[in-house]
This record gives sequence, C-alpha cells and structure tokens, in this order.
Amino acid sequence: MKLLKVALVVGSLRKESFNKKIARAVSEFKVGGLHFENIEIGELPLYNEDLEENEPLEWQNFRKELKLYDAVLFITPEYNRSVTAVLKNALDVGSRPYGRSVWDGKPAAIISCTAGGLGAFGANHHLRQSLVFLNMPTLQQPEAYLSHAANLFDESGALIDASTRDFLKSFLIKFKSWIENNIEEKKV
Repeated sequence: MKLLKVALVVGSLRKESFNKKIARAVSEFKVGGLHFENIEIGELPLYNEDLEENEPLEWQNFRKELKLYDAVLFITPEYNRSVTAVLKNALDVGSRPYGRSVWDGKPAAIISCTAGGLGAFGANHHLRQSLVFLNMPTLQQPEAYLSHAANLFDESGALIDASTRDFLKSFLIKFKSWIENNIEEKKV
C-alpha cells in the first residue's frame, strides 16, 4: 500500500487556534496509509501579479512543497461568513502563474471549526467554491462542521471530545478512499 502524503493547510494564524488543535489531532490519528504534514501559509507575501517576474522565495518554496503531496486537507475557521485572508492568499499564490496551479487535480477535503454554533458553515462552502475552480476534487460526504470548539479540548490542547474524535476518524477513512479513487482517475 502506497503511503499517501496529505498536506494540512490551516487557515488560522492564532497560536491557540482551535483549527490548529484539530490539525494536531488529525495528524496524530493512525489511519493506515495516510501521512499528514502541516504546510505553513502565514509568511506568504500577499499575491500580487506584478511580483511574478521576480517571485518571492516564499511563493517558490510553497509551490515546490505542495507539489510533493498527494492530497490536501484544509482546516479553516470562519471570518465574516467566509475563509480567512491568509487562506485565500495561499489559494491565490498556489494557483499562479496562470496555467501552472499546484492545486490542479489534487484531492481535497475540508474541516471547518469555530467556537460558535454553525461550525463555520459559510467558510466551508466558500472554500468549496474556490476548490471547484482550482480543479480539486473535494470530498462531498461526510461534511465536517465542528462547532463549540472550546468544549472539544483540554487545557493542553488535546482533543477530548469522544464523539468528535470518532467522527474525525471516520471522516479520514472516507477521505483516504476519496484520495485513492481520485488518484486512480488521474492515471486513466
């Protein structure tokens, strides 16, 4: 069985972010065949087409790094019913220059997480719209909206909510199948 490398892209910069805690929990789950690694997006200079002639090193490294992954798991909070600026910037940087998107064809999934009651539904769906354009086949079911995030973790940041843990494990098993099916489709 081939080890599938999955990039974890977290749309939050806050040190004690619930989304970062979810990413940490996901990376600790033992789902056979999946290997998760965080991809930092907080230091990417804002996308500006004028910089393409002399691209910032951070853009070059980000694009090079993403090419090494089989799939992407986005974990995002919701700001004003949408994704964060840092996440949108990462999507833009990775999709350029035109015709050379590093996102193209990579299977994806989304977990949205918030302290509120809607589970960052708006951000999840805005991100899905972008991923359609980026040609990233995105897991449809199950959808992952995690609400009331403050109740999911202990003081050390460990995921303690058993039902959330069980749900995330089953979500990752489905995601693994999704990745395998979509990688096979690319080969045909």
